[in-house]
Amino acid sequence: MSLFLGIDTSNYTTSTAIFNSKTGEMLQQKKLLPVKHGQLGLRQSDAVFHHTVQLHSLFSELVKDIDVNQIAAIGVSTKPRPIDGSYMPCFTVGENTAKILSSALRIPLFPFSHQEGHISAALYSANQDDLFSKNFIAFHVSGGTTEAVLANGKGDSFSAELVASSLDLHAGQAVDRVGVMLGLDFPCGAELEKLALKNTEKFSVHPSLKGCDCCLSGIENICKRLLNEGKRAEYISAYCLEYIRKTLMMMTDRLLEKYGKLPLVFAGGVMSNTIIKNSFTEKYNAVFAEPCYSTDNAAGIAYLAYRKFKNVYT
Repeated sequence: MSLFLGIDTSNYTTSTAIFNSKTGEMLQQKKLLPVKHGQLGLRQSDAVFHHTVQLHSLFSELVKDIDVNQIAAIGVSTKPRPIDGSYMPCFTVGENTAKILSSALRIPLFPFSHQEGHISAALYSANQDDLFSKNFIAFHVSGGTTEAVLANGKGDSFSAELVASSLDLHAGQAVDRVGVMLGLDFPCGAELEKLALKNTEKFSVHPSLKGCDCCLSGIENICKRLLNEGKRAEYISAYCLEYIRKTLMMMTDRLLEKYGKLPLVFAGGVMSNTIIKNSFTEKYNAVFAEPCYSTDNAAGIAYLAYRKFKNVYT
């Protein structure tokens, strides 16, 4: 039995994955939750409904060519962050499905947080398994989170101590609000980046920090003012992304000064942005996930299930 199933039902994506520990191959089936044009995400009740509708077909497609009797264990994201009290209803869909499959197949079930899955996906994608046994700083930057954690590798997993965050708007929220303002469809990250890459005008941004924490709510107001002043969509997109890039760089510098030159890992949907990724890779030699592992996915959860199973049962 060499297959490990991962399930993740976030507020953006229904996701399933299978990791083959013999071949190292990761299979994924995932689908964005449907959001109407002009809207900024979904209510939790709607997210739960759409996960319930989508999860079966994704799982059926995922396992159509495999022997499910070879699945050794299941991993599932049950909450947003690895702390007590962290909760979001949409994760109950994946958790309940995982419990049913675990009982039916009589195999172990390992619960993880969505954030742990993102970080794990980055380590798997970048072939950085050694960090599972080291200390490192990991950024999780998405529509629901803008945080940095001090991770302590434990071999099969890692602990995560919160050391910096946004005090108001998350980076992904800023991207989506500005994108919708410009007439883009939610989620807006990929299209906003395309617009930003076309910009040729000069500008400067001036973020500020409170300790190691940031405030990002000002981006929306500035971009709204720029739009009212008649600035082009390309300019506004570039401004938004540069503000986020510079903010994250300032946070990174403060954390490295405070905790020493630890390895850096960047995960989450916003970190699939090539403008930010190229800048941080050049300056810090940071670890990034490939784009298909940056956005919400079950791959990191499947990989954590494999590592946990290997530690507990072998």
